[in-house]
Amino acid sequence: MKQYFSFQWHITDECDQRCKHCYIFADGHPELLSMSWEQIQAVLENSMNFCERYDRLPYFYITGGDPILHSDFWRLAETLKERDIPFTIMGNPFHVTQDVCERLKDCGCQKYQMSLDGLRDTHDWFRKPGSFDCTLDKISIIKAAGILSVIMTTVSGANIIEIPALIDTVAQYGVDIFAFARYCGSSLSNDDISPRDYRDFLEVCDEKSKQYANTETYFNRKDHLWTLFEHERGEFVIPDNADEYTIYDGCNCGNCHIAILPSGDIYACRRLESKVGNVFQDELAYVWQNPIMNSYRDYGAFKKCGKCELLRFCRGCPAVAYGKTGDFYAADPQCWKEVAV
Repeated sequence: MKQYFSFQWHITDECDQRCKHCYIFADGHPELLSMSWEQIQAVLENSMNFCERYDRLPYFYITGGDPILHSDFWRLAETLKERDIPFTIMGNPFHVTQDVCERLKDCGCQKYQMSLDGLRDTHDWFRKPGSFDCTLDKISIIKAAGILSVIMTTVSGANIIEIPALIDTVAQYGVDIFAFARYCGSSLSNDDISPRDYRDFLEVCDEKSKQYANTETYFNRKDHLWTLFEHERGEFVIPDNADEYTIYDGCNCGNCHIAILPSGDIYACRRLESKVGNVFQDELAYVWQNPIMNSYRDYGAFKKCGKCELLRFCRGCPAVAYGKTGDFYAADPQCWKEVAV
């Protein structure tokens, strides 16, 4: 059975918000870019050629900015429908209507992801006044169309204390999937989250997820430090037949995922400065094996994870490490495991 390869495809920088932790706007942005229709077609063909060469199935996470603001968004959606390619939208709530969701469903949209970054006051401070309530209001519209509703949270020192209560909220609204990942970058800080505090936070979230185990909400354990947490509790056991040279899980950078920006720049991971080529100039099949891309697969170079038995399954978040130190292979600053380095 063929495996999927995921493309996080930013078709535009245009957005209704100016979030304080946004990759586009947080540190300033001189120009808002959008792909032309000809460029969108080029990306699609390049991606399909890549998947054919490596015997993968394409899966697109269409995002921005807010992808619905792109003048050719529906043209792209209809093209994906014609090619029977599934996709997820990662966008804002402001243009979500019953008609929009029904049309998205008809085009093959499987999930619609929105963000909640704390409770009302905190979220609206991060993003846009009124966006907390607007996001919650749109969950039922998305679900009614037969699309999975996804809420993603970016955890930082500014909101970590509110996440357990936020879990109560998303479960109350019947969100289909909830996940969180830590902030990566310089405009906010995770420095005040100690490794022990983060482990305690995961324990509280673990209890919450079990509390809602029989509800509509599935808790996607996106942060790879969940693997360490579950390993310590005996809930994850390294298989006896695991190959020491095979990467089974953990960060997908260099494995089965890339990001494509409106400029055409190809990133190994959107959460850090990791340009490996340009989709308008380079064949993805070549980029996937070029020396820059390969530098993100040097698993033995992880300064702490390389000495850990969970290397093939965890590796924390290299983007968080990069945001703090500028080094992709540095130790995850919230990892609490003691490893001799």
